[in-house]
Amino acid sequence: MKWSIHQLQKYRQGAMPLDEAINLDSVKKRNPEIRDIQPVHVTGSCVIGSKKLTCHFHLEGEMTLPCSRTWEDVKLPFSIETDEQFSWDEATLAADDSIHPVIGEVVDPTPVFEELILLEVPLQIFSEKANEMKSAEGKGWSYTTDEEYDAQQREGKENKVDPRLAGLAGFFDSEKK
Repeated sequence: MKWSIHQLQKYRQGAMPLDEAINLDSVKKRNPEIRDIQPVHVTGSCVIGSKKLTCHFHLEGEMTLPCSRTWEDVKLPFSIETDEQFSWDEATLAADDSIHPVIGEVVDPTPVFEELILLEVPLQIFSEKANEMKSAEGKGWSYTTDEEYDAQQREGKENKVDPRLAGLAGFFDSEKK
């Protein structure tokens, strides 16, 4: 999805409609946590001015991420609404740092789409099976739920006597004799 500035001039009187599916597999290189991403459906419109292009985008898609607990694939749908501006005029770019610069004569919103999708990746995501998992362990690591851990701690405290107080354990027994 790229437009030349000359191509956009024919939409000077009205908004340019957008309805396209684009492939953004390049986000997998920028964030290796993203295992797969389906083609993203982009809709919206763009209005061209003399020195800048103002666009309203709606992105919908689905990406596959690893479960934070089980490492299984989890599909995460996303829907993003955004307004973005692009400019090819140096004075306009200097006045507002939220405007994306146009390099050459071609407006390319793909890097903006990539950034928006990368911002949608959560810190943790859990699969449906993750709630069923009570405990697991491997070489040098283990996982248990809070409830399981608390139960194990209670069992351990009931059976163990603090070694500093072990000598006092029989104190009252010896006094009765």
